[in-house]
Amino acid sequence: MHARRLHQSTRPPQEESIRRPTDTDGPPDAPPSVADLTARIKESVEGRFADVWVAGEVSNLVRASSGHVYLSLKDDAAMLRAVIWRTTAATLAIEPANGMAVVCHGRVEVYPPRGTYQLTIDRLHALGTGTLEAQLRRLHASLEAEGLFDASRKRAIPLFPRRIALVTSPTGAAIADFLETLRGRWRGSEVIVIPSRVQGAGAADELAAALATAERLVPRPDVIALVRGGGSLEDLWSFNEEVLVRAISKTSVPIVAGVGHEIDVTLADLAADLRALTPTDAAVKVSPDGRQLAATITGLGGRLASALARRVDLARERLVRLARSRIFADPSRLVVERRARLAADTLRLRRLGAAAVARGHERLAAAAGRLEAGSPVHLLARGWSLTSRGDEPGTPLRSVAGIGPGAPLMTQLADGRIWSTTVRTDRTIAGGAVTPHDQRPLGTEGTTPDASAP
Repeated sequence: MHARRLHQSTRPPQEESIRRPTDTDGPPDAPPSVADLTARIKESVEGRFADVWVAGEVSNLVRASSGHVYLSLKDDAAMLRAVIWRTTAATLAIEPANGMAVVCHGRVEVYPPRGTYQLTIDRLHALGTGTLEAQLRRLHASLEAEGLFDASRKRAIPLFPRRIALVTSPTGAAIADFLETLRGRWRGSEVIVIPSRVQGAGAADELAAALATAERLVPRPDVIALVRGGGSLEDLWSFNEEVLVRAISKTSVPIVAGVGHEIDVTLADLAADLRALTPTDAAVKVSPDGRQLAATITGLGGRLASALARRVDLARERLVRLARSRIFADPSRLVVERRARLAADTLRLRRLGAAAVARGHERLAAAAGRLEAGSPVHLLARGWSLTSRGDEPGTPLRSVAGIGPGAPLMTQLADGRIWSTTVRTDRTIAGGAVTPHDQRPLGTEGTTPDASAP
């Protein structure tokens, strides 16, 4: 890249005729001093190059603690020292960096103590927009990969914010546009202005700090509006810096960003919860339309009044119908009818109750008959008896098994009991035949029965 003087507002002074000294010429009687010669050079150079443009690549950039920026502009054939004073550095649209191709405006000044010259820069722009756009694309891709622009991160803007924190320059047109629009739409919100630079070196850091200040307000704001007027890509560059984008993504209060004009889209717009086209549009996005809301309320009030009037009319008509009904015309008649119905119901219940009791008596008598017929006492009265073991009275015997000679027995008759001792037991076999079961006397287990026993 070749350094080139793009503009020069002053014409060079008339060159003085120069006479070459001969070998016989000696030094002048009063030669100029170094300071005198340097002063003449300073006057000539600074007068001739008081308003210049120059393009080059930034190198050897140093930011002094005083706030001044020292750098060099170079191309393939030459290098030019340059300086940006602190007051100027704060107003630059972009912040210079080593390797950046720039176009600078300023004046050439000579520094006599060192016999050097330098360019004092008062304006600095990127050489074309290719460099900034490439840097913007790289940063956008990096932050997008982290998810800072995802729709899932967006938060809803409250419909009726009570407190709005406005982050912008206190002297720009954006604040006036925002407040004027908000005042015309909605007066129910308190606006807290948090001033910050919106352009120049360090502006992104100030904006990030202003967002943190807004988040610490007590009471806490319901929404933050981040606005700035239009400008070139360089003018809006602070809203494309990573420090501001990350500050927006970390802020817990919903943010509406209205930066530049409708066609301007910054990374801050993409990271915010809602993008507005302009500062005016940002005021629209954070506030309801008071006139429309009032008209809506008025319309709802009219509908409510009409609905209530219809309800009153319907209730009045119903009341008139009730007043004309029989119950109000002759209330005693209703009592007589209800009393007659009650008497009829009472008579019917009594009849039903008597019939139910009669049926119950009949069922009870039938059950008693069946119970009497199957009663053991009734069977005993008919000549039957009930035999049980004497040592287990009351348990009827159903088999001769286990009953040997001498076993005590108890026989229950209708009018008493008979106690006896077993002499012999016989078992009934198939066909009704009876065979002796056990003829051993009681207490003779294991002996042969007496054949002479009856």
